[in-house]
Formats: sequence, structure tokens, C-alpha cells
Amino acid sequence: MSASLIFICFLAYTFLLFIIGYITSRKSDNESYFLGNRKSPWFVVAYGMIGASLSGVTFISIPGWVTDSRFSYMMVVIGYLFGYFAIAKILLPLYYRLQLTSIYTYLLDRFGYWSYKTGAFYFLLSRVIGASFRMFLVINILQIFVFDSFGVPF
Repeated sequence: MSASLIFICFLAYTFLLFIIGYITSRKSDNESYFLGNRKSPWFVVAYGMIGASLSGVTFISIPGWVTDSRFSYMMVVIGYLFGYFAIAKILLPLYYRLQLTSIYTYLLDRFGYWSYKTGAFYFLLSRVIGASFRMFLVINILQIFVFDSFGVPF
């Protein structure tokens, strides 16, 4: 596959994502974004939870890690299963009973302002670091497969 075709596919995919995002968000508000207007069936929520925990990095890096670690990554997968079970049986019923949108509202109500701010800070820090690593990996892949052939330096 030529670099030009990869670049065109990348631009078309990005444009398509913006169009889909625009069409699906025209009549949305915060409640529909965060809670799905509380009308989403459980399997849609479960699919979204699993999908949110995966990224393209998962599909690029995990096979090599599994090979190098002699399948010790299986312990992480088992941990995910226990974690999702705990979320489904403990946290989600609590969220629905207390009409919460996120864990941060619970932290504010139960433990106070500083607990809320500390939890939010560490969440934002982890998201920034994770997004930085994912972006660095994507940029490296685009550099190797597309921009090097156009002579664009890193």
C-alpha cells in the first residue's frame, strides 16, 4: 500500500468521524452524553465500558507483550474480569441508586471537597499521560509508514 493511499484513507476516516460526531450530537446535552438519557440497555453500556478501555495501542502493543511475557498478561485480563464484575455489582447499582453521574460526585458527597479534587486530579493526570503515549505511538507509526516516504522529517 502506498503512502499516498494511507494518507488519503487517514484523512477520509478523520473527516467521516467529524461528520458522524456532528450528526449524532446535534440534539444532545450533558445528560445524554454522560448517561445516555438513562435509556441505554445494559449490553450497550457493557460494550461501551469495554470499548472505552481498549485503544489502537492495545492491538499494536499487546501481542508483542504477550509473546515477551510468556502469557503473564493473562493475569491482567483476569484482573479486568474481576474489576468489571465489581463495577457491575457494586458501583453501577450505587450510581443508579444515588443518581450519580460519576465517581467524583460520590467522592464530593461522601468524603468532601479535597477528596473530590484529588480524585479528579489523578484522573486527569492519568488521562493526559495515557493520551500522550497513545499519540506518540500513532505519530511514530504515521512517520514510519507515511511521512518518511514524503520526506517529512520527524
